Amino acid sequence: MSDKWLEWAQRIQALSQSGLAFSKNVYDRERYEELRAISAEIMQEHTGLEMTKIKDLFANESGYQTPKVDVRGVVFKDDKILMVKEKIDDKWSLPGGFCDIGLSPGENIVKEIREESGYDVTPVKLLALLDLNKHPHPPQSHHYYKIFIQCSMTGGEARSGVETNGIGFFEENDLPELSVGRNTESQIKMMFEFLRDGGKEAVYD
Repeated sequence: MSDKWLEWAQRIQALSQSGLAFSKNVYDRERYEELRAISAEIMQEHTGLEMTKIKDLFANESGYQTPKVDVRGVVFKDDKILMVKEKIDDKWSLPGGFCDIGLSPGENIVKEIREESGYDVTPVKLLALLDLNKHPHPPQSHHYYKIFIQCSMTGGEARSGVETNGIGFFEENDLPELSVGRNTESQIKMMFEFLRDGGKEAVYD
């Protein structure tokens, strides 16, 4: 990742959050609180976001910090891949989102695909487990792992959801403008490799 300031801010935030989770000493806790504040100041300096928003997104959690998990569904039809248009930026992504507590990755992707596209699916294969920091995504406030799961369509019909306003199937060489915070062109093309080679092993960073 080229944005070293973001990596430093994330590491300071993670260390301070872990310290606050386990330290009982009042003076140590004060130091960890100061480190957390410094990490938020770094984010504000480089992003221009309001401090209240940064604290909500970046410095308002508790417990030992681990990467967040994002799951994406890979559904093929007639050699084309299912994508949804995100309302937040009017760009396209594989259906999916953050994993919800209480649901497995497979259960999460079934829910996300139904909510965002209207289609019913069954998970059939884990394709990739990728570290966001090792791919050309724009800077993010958190560290994410991205899970790509191939699914077979079992029913339903195209229907936009609360967070989407378009649904389509696209060929590998005719992709729409991508929501690169969610998926990159190289990742989409990687998914087509699995379409061409059913025996391809899962990819991980």
